Amino acid sequence: MSKIIVHIDLNAFFATAEEIRDPSLVDKPVIIGGDGRKGIVSTASYAARKFGIRSGMPTFQAKRLCPHVLILPVDFRYYGLLSREFFAFVRKYSKKVEKASVDECYIDMTEALENVEDVRAYFLDMQNKLLEKTGLKCSIGVGPTKFLAKMASDMKKPMGLTILRRRDIPRLLYPLPIRDFYGIGRKTSPKLEAIGIKTIGDLARRINSDDPEMHLLLGKFFFVIKDWVNGYGNDEVDLEPWDPKSIGNSSTFMHDTDDFMEIKEMISTLAKEVSERAQNERKQGSTVQLVIKDTEFKTINRSLTFARPTNEYEVIFDKALTLLERHYKGQPIRLVGVTLQNLIDPRDLVIQMSLFDYRKHEEESETKLLINELNRKLKKPMLIRASEVEHDKRGNKDED
Repeated sequence: MSKIIVHIDLNAFFATAEEIRDPSLVDKPVIIGGDGRKGIVSTASYAARKFGIRSGMPTFQAKRLCPHVLILPVDFRYYGLLSREFFAFVRKYSKKVEKASVDECYIDMTEALENVEDVRAYFLDMQNKLLEKTGLKCSIGVGPTKFLAKMASDMKKPMGLTILRRRDIPRLLYPLPIRDFYGIGRKTSPKLEAIGIKTIGDLARRINSDDPEMHLLLGKFFFVIKDWVNGYGNDEVDLEPWDPKSIGNSSTFMHDTDDFMEIKEMISTLAKEVSERAQNERKQGSTVQLVIKDTEFKTINRSLTFARPTNEYEVIFDKALTLLERHYKGQPIRLVGVTLQNLIDPRDLVIQMSLFDYRKHEEESETKLLINELNRKLKKPMLIRASEVEHDKRGNKDED
């Protein structure tokens, strides 16, 4: 029996997120990206796409196509929060979820749909509930493999639903242009077009005839793609544990203390432990929380939120120490704790930076992860200028 694999892709995620925050942006041409001649469009709203604006396009070119387009910077923390809402929603339907990116996932719904008679109605209801609860729009693809589910979700946007069974492949998949084939890549598709392969159906016929030219061109991927175009292949959803919302450590002193230097040293130790855990789990956070419990078991809980997510010890310790200096009144305390909150996976986010900045920071592993994610999303090796500067200028926000 074939599995039921679902691919859910949030529509114009960053742009939709901004529309949720500011409803006046709905139906207006909006791009998320860096301004200036080195800026690149990360995401374009559907209203902006009507002018021919696309992801990966230089911002100056987008402004030529639509002079009144609104340009907004990427907001790492905000998109991360919405992404977590999305995945929390999805996991209510099935625990078999594979996170493909910040705005897309694969779900094995085989067991969940065992007693469902109207599958189409089920997913339409799911789609509408996501919109009602979060404001996020999505396209849903359903198929027996991950490839078919992914191709199906791309067929109708926004708010599309496509069920792609094996028997539907000749009718729905084969007429698509070869450049739409997920996994082929922009370098390979022109080579295929040059030898007369204009559609996915053309490719399927050449592969199924065991064409030697296809073996030569596709190499080790020949048999993988042969499975894909015939409705077979990978149907295993790679399960991941649910992302923690925070990483924290606390410690009880051997004796009640009001020694500021002793408390500071303990906070330093805790900050190092939190930093190491966050780096090991490839997480970054944009809020540091300090917890102090005194001898009467009264708890002081304060947090500091900042624009640029981090997992660096120095930053975590500095923020925790700032909170201690602001809120500790000198009373004897029994316990202290440090927590990094509002966690994100840096691989899920798009960073904007200039080529100069990239070269300067290329040895920093987290930056590499962000650049790789940008290149994956835009399907080209494109680097763009940082847009978080204005966030930093606004300073830190102390949340009581």
